[in-house]
Amino acid sequence: MKIQSIIVTSLLTAAVMTASSVHARTVLQNKGSDTLVNVAQAWAEEYQKVESDVAVAVSGGGSGTGIAAMINGTVDIANASRQMKDKEIKMAKERGQNPIEHVVGYDALAVFLHPDNPMKEISLDQLKEIYGRKGKAKNWSDLGVTVPGCQGNKIVVVSRQNNSGTYAYFQKAVLGKKGKYRSGTLDMHGSKDVVDLIEKTPCAIGYSGLAYATDHISMACVSAGGDGCVSPSVATAVDRSYPIARPLFMYTNGEPQGDVKTYLDWIMSDTGQCIIVGKGYAPMKTVECK
Repeated sequence: MKIQSIIVTSLLTAAVMTASSVHARTVLQNKGSDTLVNVAQAWAEEYQKVESDVAVAVSGGGSGTGIAAMINGTVDIANASRQMKDKEIKMAKERGQNPIEHVVGYDALAVFLHPDNPMKEISLDQLKEIYGRKGKAKNWSDLGVTVPGCQGNKIVVVSRQNNSGTYAYFQKAVLGKKGKYRSGTLDMHGSKDVVDLIEKTPCAIGYSGLAYATDHISMACVSAGGDGCVSPSVATAVDRSYPIARPLFMYTNGEPQGDVKTYLDWIMSDTGQCIIVGKGYAPMKTVECK
């Protein structure tokens, strides 16, 4: 019995010593924009190497999903490719949250076409005719274009779901403050879904973040008013010469503190900003990346 007591005591002592040597790991919840999800995951993975005691759990679902989580107080950081609406901020404050906006980069919202589509330039007015509820462009011939492989030459209009910040920004920038989308659009859950559909559909046109562009689709340059046509790129997003360039946001509840502040400071550092450049977005400040 004495020997057994000594063994049990020794095992308990070892267990306590082992437990005390394990650091508790902080997990930051980061949810929202489909546009930002890839770079957010890249930030989280790289930050784990910098601060091993802090894990960042990233999930997408759209800007609306992230903002709803911020309103409900279930995330530390909400990703959004649009600004929070006044009614969302009001709702958050009613629930004890105080959303603070942080610009973490910029994006060029590209207009994607099937590679066989001969249209290389498009204006904001033409996009409004295609996407707007009162738009008259139903066929590619309405725009003076014949698309090889497009049966009937009818435009297949590809959009995003309405909880997407990309959807909301395109609506405001192209259709106007009170503009509405036409009925019959194919609303995709994610940006990659938009690109995949257009790659396989000669009749299609769609929009999404520049970072989702592939070699299997083409991107039209875009003109606004009498201005020249500007191609989407990191450089034209930075200088805002591209007509559909937009800021990308992270929202926190109040001014960030502790691990959240340290993480956001790292995202704003040259290291963090070079990661967003590597993912095809524009940095929020001038950086030199290897």
